[in-house]
Amino acid sequence: MEQLDPRARADIYGQRINREPYPWRVRGVPYASIMLASLVPVLLIADVMPLAPPLGFLMLLGWRMVRPGLLPLWAGAPLGAFDDLVSGQPFGSAILLWSLVMIAIELIETRFPWRGFWQDWFTAGVMATAYWLATLLVSGAPMTQALLLVALPQALMAILLYPIMARMVASLDRFRLARARRIS
Repeated sequence: MEQLDPRARADIYGQRINREPYPWRVRGVPYASIMLASLVPVLLIADVMPLAPPLGFLMLLGWRMVRPGLLPLWAGAPLGAFDDLVSGQPFGSAILLWSLVMIAIELIETRFPWRGFWQDWFTAGVMATAYWLATLLVSGAPMTQALLLVALPQALMAILLYPIMARMVASLDRFRLARARRIS
């Protein structure tokens, strides 16, 4: 059996041991991904009626469901303010709704700490539908049956996109917690 030089052996194992993730990634990735997801519908689609679901809200739900203790309860207010600024909704609507959703999810988690994927998907679907209805009410548009019918695909897409968003959050979380590489 071939013996390795002690320095070479230390270099092989030293790249995997005693490495911590970058602090900016640990703290910044959740917030940056939610803000970027809030920007995506505005930057990619220009239309009279928004067809894309509220991706920032879905990303917030994903982070809150996949990593329960990561975002503090107050995080809904500044992230909602950013979403209000870029989405065109009346200022304060997402601040209020995102904060209420963060509190509601916290209450659900204290009541049912043994959640599973299906319960998370159901909870996210109910929250996304309630958020969709609340944003329609707050927008100031007259609530007609035609408006609800035209906006219904947005709510259905929000419910169906949650598993994809949860998967994206899981991969972003792996990136967030990846160890720093040694530069040699």
